Amino acid sequence: MDYSNIAVIIPCYNEALTIGKVVDDFHRELPGAVVYVYDNNSSDDTSQIAEQHGATVRHEPRQGKGNVCRQMFRDIDAECYLMVDGDDTYPAGAAKSLCNPILNGEADMTVGDRLSNGTYAEENKRAFHGFGNNLVRAMIKWIYGYSFDDVMTGYRAMSKPFVKTFPVLSEGFQIETELSIHAVDHRWRIQDVPVEYRDRPAGSESKLNTVSDGIKVIAMIGTLFKDYRPLKFFSLIAIIFAIIGFALGIPIVAEYFQTGLVARFPTAILAVSFMFLCGLSLATGLILDSVAKVERKQWELQVYKTHGSKVR
Repeated sequence: MDYSNIAVIIPCYNEALTIGKVVDDFHRELPGAVVYVYDNNSSDDTSQIAEQHGATVRHEPRQGKGNVCRQMFRDIDAECYLMVDGDDTYPAGAAKSLCNPILNGEADMTVGDRLSNGTYAEENKRAFHGFGNNLVRAMIKWIYGYSFDDVMTGYRAMSKPFVKTFPVLSEGFQIETELSIHAVDHRWRIQDVPVEYRDRPAGSESKLNTVSDGIKVIAMIGTLFKDYRPLKFFSLIAIIFAIIGFALGIPIVAEYFQTGLVARFPTAILAVSFMFLCGLSLATGLILDSVAKVERKQWELQVYKTHGSKVR
């Protein structure tokens, strides 16, 4: 198969220890493919080493993986985009398995699944990373009804229509979650491809902060939930307001029927206020849901107009 229409895109920050091997491995597995290394303000020799090993090196001054991906997606033109980290934790030997469904028109995004075969649990030494991955998977399944085998993986391939119509909103490590939610919400074809995972070699340090980046990922899910599923989002808020309103109001109503008096007038006002907020939230959800459907219809028409038969 001709792999010259594949772009291997590698966002990098201080990966001098591993980037040379990563570039060599993907050149070997995908002969003819162009390997791009985007250096995100590295303080070591990442860009020099990558260039020495034959990579096309570019620089992105805005810090954060999301910012790097935004620029990569804008700059590079290819039929298949294979995104991988520069830390040598993902096997280049799985590259063809990820790219072939894209090139054959069978999928719009393939996801390198580290979890199904158990290698991530065996190799990963960072506490709570597995728990965080499972939490994000559970949230996406509950909100969108789709179950990813591995939602936080940095190893995935994407088609040109997918990449060129994907609006990158995040700045950092939330990009993987954003990619996954966008794919599900816009009904792109997704395939999970099991891959072997190995931990970083000695001396290589992860840039991911479990707590702070985990909070950002959860916040991103909430933001996209509001934007993509506004009726469901605001209906949940309306239910919370209704429960509080009923809890405050039922005793007042019961007392009124017994005595004919409203003795706790401030509580009654508070109960009515919560019920008003319930109705307001529900109305907001209905309005924004109509707006979201119109925007989705316009997006679909624009995708078909731009990419035609290449889409689904």
